[in-house]
Amino acid sequence: MADFRLFNTLSGSKEVFTPTDPKRITMYVCGPTVYNYAHIGNARPVVVFDCLYRFLSAQYPEVVYARNITDIDDKIIHAASERGCGIESVSAEFTTKYREDMAALGALTPTIEPMATEHIEEMVALTERLIAEGHAYSADGHVLFAVESMPGYGALSGRKLDDMLAGARVEVADYKRHPGDFVLWKPSTDSEPGWDSPWGRGRPGWHLECSAMIRAHLGEAIDIHGGGRDLIFPHHENERAQSCCAYGGDFVRHWVHNAYVDMDGEKMSKSLGNVRTVRELRERYPGEVLRFALLSAHYRSPLNFSGDLLGGARGTLDTFYGALRRHVDVPLIDLPVERTAVYAALLDDLNTPEAIAALHAAATTLNKTSDQNEVARAKAELAVGGGLLGLLQADPEAWFKASSGADDLSADQIDALIEERLAARAGRNFARADEIRDALEEQGVLLDDGPDGTQWRRRG
Repeated sequence: MADFRLFNTLSGSKEVFTPTDPKRITMYVCGPTVYNYAHIGNARPVVVFDCLYRFLSAQYPEVVYARNITDIDDKIIHAASERGCGIESVSAEFTTKYREDMAALGALTPTIEPMATEHIEEMVALTERLIAEGHAYSADGHVLFAVESMPGYGALSGRKLDDMLAGARVEVADYKRHPGDFVLWKPSTDSEPGWDSPWGRGRPGWHLECSAMIRAHLGEAIDIHGGGRDLIFPHHENERAQSCCAYGGDFVRHWVHNAYVDMDGEKMSKSLGNVRTVRELRERYPGEVLRFALLSAHYRSPLNFSGDLLGGARGTLDTFYGALRRHVDVPLIDLPVERTAVYAALLDDLNTPEAIAALHAAATTLNKTSDQNEVARAKAELAVGGGLLGLLQADPEAWFKASSGADDLSADQIDALIEERLAARAGRNFARADEIRDALEEQGVLLDDGPDGTQWRRRG
C-alpha cells in the first residue's frame, strides 16, 4: 500500500498516516450545533471529511467515522425560548434539516452520530476524573479545567498560555484561578435545561461533550480528529487538554483542519449579511454542484465561494456527465480504485484539485480518442475516480434532465415539444421547428440533434 501523507495541525507538517490499528481506523469530526440551518461554511468540513472517509474506506477494512450532534447549547436554549418550546423541539427539527442538506451534498451517513444529551453520565464521570487528577476544580457552582495544570497547554494552536487570551472570546470571571480556565460544567437556572450532578443541577460545557463522546464510542485515543480551522482554539485545544489529562497518551494521532469559506472575497459573517445556507443554495443548484465547488480548492486553502465558482462547477460537471452520456453503451470495466489517477492525487494530503484535474484528463480522453481500450479505461477512471470524490454517481441522462425549479418545464412537456418539432421538420415547416427550439432555449432547455435523434439537457 502506498503511503498516504496527511497534514497534522499539531506538528505543522505532512506526515505518513499511521493508524493505531490498521484493521480499525477511528475518525471523529465535530458536527453541528442544531439551532438553525447549516450554512455553506458548515458544509465544507462535512464534504472534506466525507471525502477522507471514502478514501480511507478504500484502503482499510473498517473505518469508524463519528460526527456528533450538539443538542444542548446556549444558542439552542435561546432559540427555544424565542419559540416558546423545549430545546428538544428545536434540536430535533434542525438535526433533521441538517441531515437532509448534507445528504443532498452527497455526504455518506457517518458510522456513529452521537448526541450530546445522551452522554451526560459520561461527561459527569470525565469531570470527576479531572477533579481527582488535580486538573479541575469547582467554584461558584461551576467546574473549571485548570489550564496551568497541563504542561504544554496551547501546543495545538501554537499559543503561549500568557498570550492566548488575545482575540479569543474567553469569559473572565472572579471565580477562575486563571483567566484561561474553561468551563466543564455550569449551573442551570430553573428555567434552563439541566441535569443532576455532584455539583448541583447544571449542564456540560461544549468542550467536555466531544471528549466524553469520543471516549464512549472510539476509545481513549483516535487516529484522526477533524473540523474547521475555527475550532483549533479554543475547542480542540481544550478537548486535547481534557482527554490527555484524564487518560494520558496522545489522544489524537492526526489533527486535521480545513480552511475557511469566504463569500465573494469577504469573510462570511452575519454582520455582513453574506451568510448563505445550504438549503437556500439548494434551491438554485444541484447538491453535486455545491459539493464540487467545495472540493475545488485544497482543503487547507481558503475557498472563495461565489456565483462564478458555482457556474464553473456546473459547467465542469456538465462536461464530465456529457462524456459519460456519449459513451453510455460502453461497458464499465473493473478498474481497482488504487489504480486510478484520482487515488494517486488523494494520497498527497487529500489533494482534491489534482484529483479533479485527473477527471478532466479522463473526460478529454473519452471525448477525443477512438481507441476502444482507451475509451473503456477513461470511462472507468471517471466513474471509479469520481466515486472517491463522491461525484458522478448520477445517471448522465437524469443529470441533464433534472429540474432545478418549480417553474421548469417537465420532462414530458419537453419531450412533447421535441416530437412536435420533429413533425414540423418532417413537414418542412422549418419556421415552426425553429420557433420550438428557440422557445425551449428560452426555458433553459438545449437541444442536440445527432444521428441517433435529438437529445436535450437543461442549461446549468
